[in-house]
Amino acid sequence: MLSRHALSLVPRSRPALRTLSSAAVRYNAGLSGPKVNYEEKYAEKLQRKAQEQGKSVEQLRMELKEQERQRRLQKLKEENSKSTGTSPETPRAAKSSPDPSPAASRPTPSVSRKDSSPVKPLSSIFNLDKILQAPHTPEQISVLWRAYHESRSGGTGRGFLCASLPVETYQKMLDVASKYPRFVIPVPRENAQVEEGSKEPAYEFYLMEWGFHGSPPEPSTSGDPFAQSKPSSNPQTSTILFTPLQEYKLRTSFATPYLVVTHYTDLAKTHGLVLLRGEITPSAAASSPNVGAGEDGGRYMLSQQDAQLLAIHVQRFYLWNEGSEERAALLKAFHETPADFKWEELLKHTNFSA
Repeated sequence: MLSRHALSLVPRSRPALRTLSSAAVRYNAGLSGPKVNYEEKYAEKLQRKAQEQGKSVEQLRMELKEQERQRRLQKLKEENSKSTGTSPETPRAAKSSPDPSPAASRPTPSVSRKDSSPVKPLSSIFNLDKILQAPHTPEQISVLWRAYHESRSGGTGRGFLCASLPVETYQKMLDVASKYPRFVIPVPRENAQVEEGSKEPAYEFYLMEWGFHGSPPEPSTSGDPFAQSKPSSNPQTSTILFTPLQEYKLRTSFATPYLVVTHYTDLAKTHGLVLLRGEITPSAAASSPNVGAGEDGGRYMLSQQDAQLLAIHVQRFYLWNEGSEERAALLKAFHETPADFKWEELLKHTNFSA
């Protein structure tokens, strides 16, 4: 848990994360042993492996990072499947919803993936065939999408986030995310322990990381399994991992994300719609302190309210419109001029109670 005077970020090879204040160093003194510079320790092995594969060290490093990202997503999907009593390969049927549309019925079995994407196909959640066979408007699809997720977790909808957004809005965020794929978001903590005598509010910082997984094919009602697939004009599917910064500092790439947000673009071309799905990681130990704080009773690693707050800030910092110049400047500074990045300025744009 971090106070307003105790923010620290882990140095990385990229300028995304740097130590931001000497106060952070003092705060974390003694919490961890001497740090090992893995870049130097394994530099010779990386160089040799890169030469064997005919690649640069930077290319090899990026491939290894992407493989680790996919491993984390796959692990999270397996944990979610265990918590809901389903297997990763078995699509879950949508429960009945107030809307009588057949699109809310059991989704069609998903075809085996031909790519290495760790993202669960939209066809395993939504019955795309019914959506196309009986024409649905974007508004009707949005209602069905919300109704499906509201039916989860015994009708409470807890553990999930859902939304729909116009493809134009998503494309704007995607363009920004491709340049600036990482950022930090503070979440207020009212009951956190702070320095004695301090009247400043406390915050827990979350590292957010975008991942891009290619463009899904445009859904078709032809029913011909031998039909030649056409190049997709859909935008890329993307995921965003939210991991507590302190957790990431201690475990780096092995840290468990507390929230995974997926943007499904399958219906972008046909309906001008992108479907957002957020999955909160179930708690492995409900008795753990500060886990699933709030109304979720320890069932999840993150409360529903905090998950919604993180999702809201994605649009606040990645959707650049009139009036968002200061937030855009913070995101740029975080990557391009980290020495000029002021986390105190960040709080002005993330604290809705101020």
